[in-house]
Amino acid sequence: MSTNSVVSAFQVLEAVAKLQPVGLSELTRAVGLPKSTVQRCLLTLHEIGWLRPTSAQPTRWNLTYRAFSVGSRAGDHQPMRETALPFLNELQLNTTETIHLAAPDGPELVLIERLDTAHPLRAFMPLGSRIPLHASATGIAFLAASTDEYVAQYLSQHLAPQTDHTITDPDRLSEAIELVRTRGYSVNEQGLNSGITALGASIVNAQREPIGSVSISGPSSRITADKFARFGTAVRETAERISAAL
Repeated sequence: MSTNSVVSAFQVLEAVAKLQPVGLSELTRAVGLPKSTVQRCLLTLHEIGWLRPTSAQPTRWNLTYRAFSVGSRAGDHQPMRETALPFLNELQLNTTETIHLAAPDGPELVLIERLDTAHPLRAFMPLGSRIPLHASATGIAFLAASTDEYVAQYLSQHLAPQTDHTITDPDRLSEAIELVRTRGYSVNEQGLNSGITALGASIVNAQREPIGSVSISGPSSRITADKFARFGTAVRETAERISAAL
C-alpha cells in the first residue's frame, strides 16, 4: 500500500469517527477525496475490521469496537488516567456534576475519561472527543499553564467558534488566560456547548508543563455564578493532587 493510500485510509477512518453514522457522499465531501478513493478505503477498512456498514439503505458507516480497543491502549495517557481516577471520583461526589479528564493531542485536547452525574439533565461528551483549547474550560486551563511562546503561537491562528459564546478574539482570550493564572481555574460559560458551563484546571508534570486538564461540567442553569468559587477551588485542588501523585 502506498503512503498516499495509507494517508487516505486514515483520513476516512477519522472522518467516520467524527461523523458516524455517515454515508459515502457526506464522507466524500468531508475528506475532499474522489468518491472512488473513499469507497475503496471504506471497503478496505471494513475488510480488516475497522468499519462496519449499517443494514439499512442507503448504507452508512460506523466504527467497530476494534478502534476502541486500540485507542484505549494509548500508553502515554494510561498512567495519568489511572492515577487521576480516585481524585476524579471524589470530585464528582463533592460536586455531583460531570467530571472530564482530557489530555493533549496536537493543538487540541482529547477526552480520555468521563464520570457522569446522576442528574437527568447533564453535560455529555463521548470519550475520544477532540476539544479546541480556546473553546473549553479544560483547554483554557491548559493554555494558562503553557509557556507564553506556546500561547502566542496558538493565538496567531484562526480561533473557530463552537457556539455564539466562544471566545474567538485573541485579546479577550489572553485576558481569560491571565485570569486563570491568577486564580488557578478557568470558567467557560457556553463556549463549547450551548447551555453548558464548565470550570477547569490543568494537570502538570514535575517541570510544571501541562500534561492534561480536569473539569466540572453541567447545565448553566445549575452551575451558576454563585458556585464558581467553590467549584473552581475544588477543581484546582483536584488537579494539584493529581499532579502531585503523578
